[in-house]
Amino acid sequence: MTKKKKTKTSAAAKKAGKNKLARSSKPSKKQQKSRKPAVPKTRVKLKAVKAAAQKEKAKKPTLRDIFRVKKLHEIRKKILKQRALLLAEAKEALNALPGQTVFPDMGDQATAETDRNFMLRLRSREQKLIKKIDDALDRIDNGTFGICDECGMEINIKRLDARPVTTLCMECKTQQEEEERIRES
Repeated sequence: MTKKKKTKTSAAAKKAGKNKLARSSKPSKKQQKSRKPAVPKTRVKLKAVKAAAQKEKAKKPTLRDIFRVKKLHEIRKKILKQRALLLAEAKEALNALPGQTVFPDMGDQATAETDRNFMLRLRSREQKLIKKIDDALDRIDNGTFGICDECGMEINIKRLDARPVTTLCMECKTQQEEEERIRES
């Protein structure tokens, strides 16, 4: 019990010491550092900027914006349709893919292997296209569809309609192709 009394008295002494600090007219160094002005000027400006931004967001969308959104919905439907078609064709092709057949004539054997390799190469390209379509659908869901990966500008809606899986605007794509030509030379 005496231990408890000591802790109580020491706690009381600490409180008394704190009260003395609080009563003193001069604040301690810690208190001086922690003091903040009542209303900082930046907060007032920040509130005005936020209010202006909210008014900007509340503006009605332009006809161009409405048209672009409609067109993006059409492109999404087009992409989904193309994806379903590619998957159906790939399923049929796997079932119909000729196995390793042995022909008595070497010419027939070579033709069969060439046809088989050609079919496999087509399926590989379609598989890459399906991956690009999935990436485009993800970009649509994230709200980044139609924005160039290189420059960050909007990709022309006509380009998106012609090639929905594109990630580059015309200028960036042209520049990329020129760089490829230079590398190949």
